[in-house]
Amino acid sequence: MEVLGLLADGFATSLTPLNILIVILGVTAGLFIGAMPGLGSVNGVALVLPLTFIVPPTSAIILLAAIYYGAMYGGAVSSILLGIPGASTAVATTFDGRPMALQGKAGLALIAAAVASFVGGTISVLLFTAFAAPLAELALKFGPAEEFALVLLAFTTFVGLGGDDTLKTIVMICLGLVLSTVGLDMISGQPRLVFGDIPGFYAGISFLVLAIGVYGVGEVLYTIETARTSPAVSTARLRMRDLVEGIREMNKMWKTMSFGSVLGFFVGMLPAAGATPASLMSYGLARTFSKKPETFGKGNIEGVAAPETANNAASTGSLLPMLTLGIPGSPTTALLLGGMVMWGLMPGPMLFIEQKDFVWGLISSLYTANLAAVLINIALIPLFVWALRMPFSVLCAMVLVLCILGGFAPSQKLHDVWLIAGFGVAGYLLRKADYPLAPLVLALVLGPLMEKSFRQALISTQGDPMIFFSRPLSATFMVLAAIFFALPLLKMLRQRLSKRPAPAE
Repeated sequence: MEVLGLLADGFATSLTPLNILIVILGVTAGLFIGAMPGLGSVNGVALVLPLTFIVPPTSAIILLAAIYYGAMYGGAVSSILLGIPGASTAVATTFDGRPMALQGKAGLALIAAAVASFVGGTISVLLFTAFAAPLAELALKFGPAEEFALVLLAFTTFVGLGGDDTLKTIVMICLGLVLSTVGLDMISGQPRLVFGDIPGFYAGISFLVLAIGVYGVGEVLYTIETARTSPAVSTARLRMRDLVEGIREMNKMWKTMSFGSVLGFFVGMLPAAGATPASLMSYGLARTFSKKPETFGKGNIEGVAAPETANNAASTGSLLPMLTLGIPGSPTTALLLGGMVMWGLMPGPMLFIEQKDFVWGLISSLYTANLAAVLINIALIPLFVWALRMPFSVLCAMVLVLCILGGFAPSQKLHDVWLIAGFGVAGYLLRKADYPLAPLVLALVLGPLMEKSFRQALISTQGDPMIFFSRPLSATFMVLAAIFFALPLLKMLRQRLSKRPAPAE
């Protein structure tokens, strides 16, 4: 009953005229950002983050969460119409969504994606409401040792889910940790890695500058090089008959959508896991348990529903560890975490005690954002098609201008603009070399927290590292971290051994 009362108070905050307008604007902007190839929720949140200082913190987080939600919906648009995922979270949607569009069923596929996203978002928000407070109470038992072990687990989890190239993921995490140490030492106050006493580095490297550089400028440079011809856009007609047929088809897949929603929510809760692995796992399991697995990849509507429910559920699940533990569950929530710190709010268990209006205003806004997203998504399908036909030269110029403004506005220093340009070139080169960029951003955000908790724990025990193994929670996290770190390395070693030629007899 207490949760219902807090949720009711949250609706009193989120349903004010200002916040309702912010939800509608955020969802609409997120839908277009998610639909644009090469953009996605990370870019949208990074570009809009500097603008949030003109509204109160509660309205600011509602805006960013609405953009996040809208982008998860919009990612399916370009996947279906162009065969190009709007973001990595919509990769699995392409497998069956694009074949449906080529078969003249683009409208049905878009409706299926919207309905599945709504189901995944609704179930995940209900789970969020139920589990937020208990997890926050558990987090109250965390000390520096537990915080360090949990952040270490976040990094090793990301290594385990980072794909086959484990070494590249580790390299990017280490690079991000190095960048997080630039500036003044948090305990001694001594300057570190200021590159010849350059004043601009004394404040450290902002995660916002890094994110805009590697995701914004870097993505534009990469797309300019790789785009040879404009992809053909499929014609999408949306008639009332298509809407009725789509809803009727989705009613037959309630098991798939329910399972995908629960799976996506709990995978999204894993530190640094996010929506991409959740959507791929949901697609794979749906295909495994389908009565017609041979139709997947050829235009099976279930192949659209499964990943769309999972990635939207994961986007909500990734907010939970960010709010309760201060650990982002995805690159986008890493940006949200940094934004909260900039607004003077410290994510963690005390947030649920000291800032109840903020927390429950955000949770209640997820309900309204989910409803607004599905309605706006269906209504704007014809407009999405028009936006995707925009010449890339125009889109490229718009993104670059927003990157420069977004980097300059918070600090009003040209130093950050030059850093954005440098990180943009670096992001482009790393992308060409197939290095993952998400671990870099996550490490920069989590690095200071990891260093702070590590040093606090050692100072409290006069340098005894056994504190990380003598406390039950921290010891559990350390063991899990070792397992997550060892598994991909063992897999890589086994693959290399299997490629060795057999010895001649």
